[in-house]
Amino acid sequence: MQRLLSAVVATWLWATPLAASTLYVRVVDGNGRPVSDAVVTLRPVGRPPVAPRAVASQAVEQRNLQFHPFVTIVPVGGTVTFPNFDATRHHVYSFSAPKRFEFKLFARDQSRSITLDKPGTIAIGCNIHDQMSAFLFVTDTAWTARTGKDGSVTFRDAPAGPVTIKLWHPFLRAPDATVSRQVALSAAAHSESFAVKLRAPPMHDMGGY
Repeated sequence: MQRLLSAVVATWLWATPLAASTLYVRVVDGNGRPVSDAVVTLRPVGRPPVAPRAVASQAVEQRNLQFHPFVTIVPVGGTVTFPNFDATRHHVYSFSAPKRFEFKLFARDQSRSITLDKPGTIAIGCNIHDQMSAFLFVTDTAWTARTGKDGSVTFRDAPAGPVTIKLWHPFLRAPDATVSRQVALSAAAHSESFAVKLRAPPMHDMGGY
């Protein structure tokens, strides 16, 4: 009887819409400078996250021997295309566990695409141009955002109650390039600040890092 009651309560909690809160997150480095391209995710404690909305196909362009954008957030099940706008051919690949793939030589005005069905981070590169590097962040929570040049993101529909905030950046000095903390959100606006240590990027000319 107790188990049945617990299951009923759990089902009711999951079905109940989460009250909304506003959460502002700012990310800076060890010198207090804003960190862009950090991905922030929220997960309500003890409850499943809201699934991300489906979006149209997203593009990671190849221009001037670089990938643009450097970090792309992709909902689970989303498709990413890789259009080539350079005069040279590219060979795009990834060895990352969530999705291993390889697009062999394709030329200017050609494109390749892939559908990403598992959450996780995917590092991509070009087998011809070593300076080309970018990342796909595949997420299963609607509360996912990337910091801009000011190092901040704002969630205006954050779930009230206890939540876990996770912060990922490709150059973060931490296990899995991720740090996290748990906070309690109320209906009032809430601010959190992260001061992180970043390692030097592997290529000196990657997108201002």
